[in-house]
Amino acid sequence: MTGASRGIGAIAAADILRRDPSAHLVVVGRGAAAGTDRMTPIEADLTSAAATSAAAARIAEAIADGSLPPLRDFVGNAGIQYADDLTETDDGIEATFAVNVRANHLILSGLESSFGDDAHVVITVSDTHFGDFRHNLGMVPAPSWTSVAELARTEAFPNPASVGAGRTAYSTSKLTAIYLVHAWSRRLPHVVSFNPGFVPGTDLARHAGAVSRFAMKRILPAMTWTPIATTVDAAGRALADVVTGTTTTSNGDYVDRRRVVRSSEESYDAGRERELLEFLNSVHPTL
Repeated sequence: MTGASRGIGAIAAADILRRDPSAHLVVVGRGAAAGTDRMTPIEADLTSAAATSAAAARIAEAIADGSLPPLRDFVGNAGIQYADDLTETDDGIEATFAVNVRANHLILSGLESSFGDDAHVVITVSDTHFGDFRHNLGMVPAPSWTSVAELARTEAFPNPASVGAGRTAYSTSKLTAIYLVHAWSRRLPHVVSFNPGFVPGTDLARHAGAVSRFAMKRILPAMTWTPIATTVDAAGRALADVVTGTTTTSNGDYVDRRRVVRSSEESYDAGRERELLEFLNSVHPTL
C-alpha cells in the first residue's frame, strides 16, 4: 500500500489489519513507520522512478524467497497536489503525474508476476476528473487533456506558476489514473478505481499556500456535516471496504465511496489508455 501513513490511507490500513487478522501490510513511501509483525515498511520516494521500481523489486524478491507472504492486494493510495505546474522530478517528469500515475504503473509492473489469480488492485482517484460543479464544487478546474507526453512534463497548462495550473494538473492526473486502471484491468483480474469524494482535513493541500492549507484543515471540514463532503474516517473505512471486498466490485469498476457507478464519459477512451501505456513503457523500456 502507498499513501498509508496519513489521512484516509492510515485509517484504511488500520481498518484492514483489524478486520483481517491474517493480513500483513507492506507500506511503501517516504518516512515509513517502524515495522511490526504485521507491517513491513519499504522506504521509497514515489516521485523517483528508480526508487519506486527498486521498492517493487525488493517486495517481489521478498515474496519469492518467502520473507513476505503471497501477494493478494495492491492499494495505490498515494496522491499529491501542488500549487503550480512547475514541480519536476529528478528525471524530468511533472511531480503530480509522477506520483498519481507513474508510481502506480511502476509498482504494478514490478509486481505483476508476483500476483496470483485472485489479484486485487485498488487505485485511489478523484471525482474532480468529471470536471463539473457537481463533482468539484468549483474549487478544482476540469481536466485538460492534450497528449500524455505533454501532460507528463511541467508547464502543460496556461499560467503554469498559478494555483489553477497546479489544480488542473491534479484533476488531469486523476483522469489519467482512471485510464491506467482500465489499461491494467486488461492485464490483471481485478483492478478498480476508488473515489473517496471531497475529503477536507487531509494533507493533500500541504504544498498549497498558507490560506488554502488553513481552509482545508480548519474551515472546509465543517462541510462534512453536509452530503457534499466526507470525513477522513468515513473515507478511510470506505477504502477498506473496497480493498477487503465488503463493497462488491468487478474488474474495471469505478467506486464512488461505496457505490459502483460510471466514471466520466471522457474516462472511457481506449486510445488514451494505449497512448498512456506506450508513453510509460517508452520512458521506462525495461519494464
